[in-house]
Amino acid sequence: MKKLVLLLAFLGCAILAEAKTNPETTLKTMIPTLKDSVVIEFGKAGKIVILVESLADFEKLKGMNINQIIAELGVQENKATGEVTLVELQKKDGSIKEVVRVLENGPETEVRVGRMRVYVDESGPDTKVKIGSEAKKENTTPFKTNFTLDLGVNNFLQEGSFPTSDQPYSTKGWGSWNVGLNWMGSQRLSEGLRWNFGIAFQWYNFKFENRDIQAVRGQNQISFVERTDVTGTKSKLSASYLTAMTLLEANLGKNKNKGLTLAAGPYIGYRLGGRSKFVYEESGRSMDRTEKINTGLYLENLRYGLRGELGFGKSITFFTTYDLNELFQEGKGPALNPITFGIKLLND
Repeated sequence: MKKLVLLLAFLGCAILAEAKTNPETTLKTMIPTLKDSVVIEFGKAGKIVILVESLADFEKLKGMNINQIIAELGVQENKATGEVTLVELQKKDGSIKEVVRVLENGPETEVRVGRMRVYVDESGPDTKVKIGSEAKKENTTPFKTNFTLDLGVNNFLQEGSFPTSDQPYSTKGWGSWNVGLNWMGSQRLSEGLRWNFGIAFQWYNFKFENRDIQAVRGQNQISFVERTDVTGTKSKLSASYLTAMTLLEANLGKNKNKGLTLAAGPYIGYRLGGRSKFVYEESGRSMDRTEKINTGLYLENLRYGLRGELGFGKSITFFTTYDLNELFQEGKGPALNPITFGIKLLND
């Protein structure tokens, strides 16, 4: 009887809540209309009316369990799950939405209204009631788009190793920034596997370790000149690219928010600009002076390479890129392949 009262009260709350939220919505129940009534009041204004034919019918009602009531009402049970829909919501367009579902397993009864859940356990000497709500289901749309931001540091690889400090083009990590603005699309291929693709605007900065080194345009190639007439404070080489990339992403965890994610794929970019910047102190002047030289003629117009990503849920994702071709045109500068390490921000 406790289960019956709880269920009917819960149904009443659901009906009142739906009616208040959607006053024009038609509620359809599967309970037939009888003659006499038993009134159950709850809360300040809640009321459930049970119509019965006679006292004998009421005695019969008290002895029924949930399954018997459902059988009397002629409600169809889902044999696979054991769930039964007791109340349906008919929308204006004629479609039907389930409002209340009941699942009974011996002394245990579960009632669901939307994401709300009431669980009743009468297996012990005392009746136990638990009330909770289910987590909102994750968006399972197969295709989505998002915007991400790359922030990393650049360096060069020369014959498989980083240039040593005695090389004029050796870089300094702090200040050799890589910034990327990425607009990406993502298509789900299967459970845990996605295909990501998009375009990006990327800026490469290579800050020289030796601040007196200036990259200048020579007669036929890039020259790295050590300035002795002034005191350098900053020197760097920069380039910008419009890049297209594609990656295959695999989620190795059951929970996307916490699982390990691996992604890898190729990219190709077209150079938008390139120059060197040299900032120095000059004797007799209180402010630094800056020289900017267009070095784009000796930079390769195309860059192509591989990108890899390692993510830990949605919290943090690391990335690395490696250019398979050299930064400078053949014979116009040292054989340097840019490499980047960084973190991807604004990750969905």
